Amino acid sequence: MKSRFAPSPTGYLHIGGARTALFAWLWAKKNQGKFILRIEDTDKERSTKESVEVILQGMEWLGLDYDKGPIFQSDRIERYQAVISSLINSGKAYYCNCSKQRLDNLREDLMKKGEKPKYDGYCRQKNLTDGVVRFLNPDDKVVLFEDCVKGNIEFANSELDDLVIARADGSPTYNLTVVVDDHDMDIDFVIRGDDHINNTPKQINLYKALGWNLPSFAHVPMILGVDGARLSKRHGAVNILSYRDEGYLPNALLNYIVRLGWSHGDQELFSISEMIDLFDLKDINKAPASFNKDKLIWLNQNYIKTTEINELLNHLKYHLDSQSINTNNGPNIEDVVENLRDRSKTLTEMANNCAMFYQDFDSFDSDLAKNVFQTKCRPILENLHSELEELDSWTAEKIHNVIMKICENRNIGFAKVGQPFRLALSGNGKSGSIDKSAQLVGKDRTLSRLKMAIDFIENHS
Repeated sequence: MKSRFAPSPTGYLHIGGARTALFAWLWAKKNQGKFILRIEDTDKERSTKESVEVILQGMEWLGLDYDKGPIFQSDRIERYQAVISSLINSGKAYYCNCSKQRLDNLREDLMKKGEKPKYDGYCRQKNLTDGVVRFLNPDDKVVLFEDCVKGNIEFANSELDDLVIARADGSPTYNLTVVVDDHDMDIDFVIRGDDHINNTPKQINLYKALGWNLPSFAHVPMILGVDGARLSKRHGAVNILSYRDEGYLPNALLNYIVRLGWSHGDQELFSISEMIDLFDLKDINKAPASFNKDKLIWLNQNYIKTTEINELLNHLKYHLDSQSINTNNGPNIEDVVENLRDRSKTLTEMANNCAMFYQDFDSFDSDLAKNVFQTKCRPILENLHSELEELDSWTAEKIHNVIMKICENRNIGFAKVGQPFRLALSGNGKSGSIDKSAQLVGKDRTLSRLKMAIDFIENHS
């Protein structure tokens, strides 16, 4: 069995495209089949190398490996032209040189009559030798196919156009190339967005005219924003690599998008192997899915908590490098990640919170410092500094005991010590467990930062 993902490199790979790729990838894996990546780049004006690169990077980041590809349509132009010639020679396609003015007038007249605007076959019997090439669509009967998602779908041929299969410059159009490619590549399942449903009967008629077997079709519903509008940039329809840059784990994003239109009971969390085992085209919902960023964040937080440490570090490295954080200049990064993972929603947040362990700072968050570093907490910080300085064993347990001793001796709550200590230690008030964080920061750095906090109070009192 073969399935394929066939993006057009006229933009980035976004959530909708990634979901189509995932569904096709899962279906191939589930059926021990082959997954093919095809780049549909025959639109020379809009296709770019940058878009191709972004698509390939996105597929690699998501882990959607392909068995064959990328195959570029631009390398197959001669094959398409040969098929177009065969259709012309067999009387199943013809040249058309109707002017734009005539076509515009025809469209306007039909719309005035309340009829569907379609070409009237004016050039069918003209035996022309130049112009665009149109496919001679049947005038009678219906096109009926069973969609794996939506069930039986029927179109009357009288409603269909003599579609253009080659432009005047000889370049093939989408509906022709996709049929030729899916046939030549032995694609068994065409899984794509339901915005292609209207193309399907035209393509089926092309298959029949060429005497080729039909693949199975599965048209998945569109994705909407939480406001019910079609997904756009403001909802999250951005370059899939933007999710990497924002700190999402690829498996968390895959888990999220697999649930956009597919479900297995009430289960929310799926490993990749579970997705492959449980996924079935018949379980894809017919109704549009709704994109919810909050659910994605919740999933990502779950994955950060549970992902194996080496895999997590592999993805975190991108964010550490982006912030020029040298993990050789401090504690074992594995220990730091274990300390932070339970309270990190994204890898960017985790990387931000890693900085305190590897990079020194010379100032505190100004608003927090004004509120936290009050004159009355100076003796507490001085007490903390002197007690910690005396420790001969720098462990979280010993540090915790020092904090509790100060609380008891001064008859104050933990927050009275912990809050200024946390700000002194981190610079921004963000850290994991305060005693564990101090252990990881190290004794010298901790004492130095406490001294800096004490000096801040002295200079601002």
